[in-house]
Amino acid sequence: MKLTISRDALAAALDRVGRVVETRNTIPILSNVRLVARPPEQAAQAAVANGGTSNGTIAITGTDLDMEAISAAEAEVAAPGETTLPAKMAADFVRKLPAGAKVELADDGERGKLTIRSGRSRISVNTLAAGDFPDLSAGDFSNTFVLQASALLNMLDRVSFAISSEETRYYLNGIYLHVVGAEDGPALRAVATDGHRLAQHQVLAPQGTDGMAGIIVPRKAVGEIARLLKPLGEESVRLEVSTTKLRLTAGVTTLTTKLIDGTFPDYGRVIPSGNDKLATLDKEALAAAVDRVSTVSSERGRAGKFSFATGALTVIVQNPDTGNAIDELEAVYDAEPLDIGFNVTYVAEILAAVPGARVQMAMADPGSPCLITPEAEGTGSLFVLMPMRV
Repeated sequence: MKLTISRDALAAALDRVGRVVETRNTIPILSNVRLVARPPEQAAQAAVANGGTSNGTIAITGTDLDMEAISAAEAEVAAPGETTLPAKMAADFVRKLPAGAKVELADDGERGKLTIRSGRSRISVNTLAAGDFPDLSAGDFSNTFVLQASALLNMLDRVSFAISSEETRYYLNGIYLHVVGAEDGPALRAVATDGHRLAQHQVLAPQGTDGMAGIIVPRKAVGEIARLLKPLGEESVRLEVSTTKLRLTAGVTTLTTKLIDGTFPDYGRVIPSGNDKLATLDKEALAAAVDRVSTVSSERGRAGKFSFATGALTVIVQNPDTGNAIDELEAVYDAEPLDIGFNVTYVAEILAAVPGARVQMAMADPGSPCLITPEAEGTGSLFVLMPMRV
């Protein structure tokens, strides 16, 4: 294998797939990425589909056996072939080369060495056989659909903070993605919960989601998908779903992840429907007040007392270790006075995810869950927060 590629394109591709690779592995090849160099005739069809021409391509793959990322880049391929090389070492060396430089990769074949050369700089690294590299992308997918990158990223951002990190309840360690019936027709809904708070966001179900089984996308995959989506803006991305895997094609990168094998709980039972004590507040003002009183909070004292009275809300944190903090702000509230406790960190995280300028809190009593929604309708988002004793 021998090829020439720009330093910037190679560095970007190695970065995209390198985050999937675990730095410490008992299986040596999992610390490597696979390189596949294709000659012009094999790369032409893909290049024409993207509106250009190509002298060849290089596809770089990284995996941790649960997730696989493949990223492609244009290259001048003098001799096609495939090999694997240490992911971190290669990425570090290429990153330290001058921006805009040309990089030559040459595999000496049977001796198990690959040389990366740019100008007067050169590194030779040990390789492992590409045939031993695991393949996670094989398999059939029952549903295929397209979404705008920004819409999918917004969905993940709205709910990902509520993913549980408790390993014993592994089925909560991801986002539940499924299709539900809604007033405007079928909706694609994302839900995450850790038992203390719940976040939900939905969009109109795109074509191709009919009959899609509910899936749980793991936390690590959610983070990698979000990173791939951020630079794409309004571009479209393709998702393919089976009962065991999810594949995302975003730009020049394809990410395949195994799904969590478990049953997500019936979350609808914890979403309150009869809460009649309604408070509407300026989201930014409430977030600022919560942030100020959080100054005295600690692991022992994260509970805040939210005292609602006509036209006002008082937030109080009393910490036996550090002291007390009180903040007052205006609220549209005309029900009976109510004192209810919430974890102030959870409140802050929910407010960061709520869209719009104003937020509505619907409560029933100090022991019942609070429903938090944007004041504006049609956002597709809702949040549930369990109370605390104060």
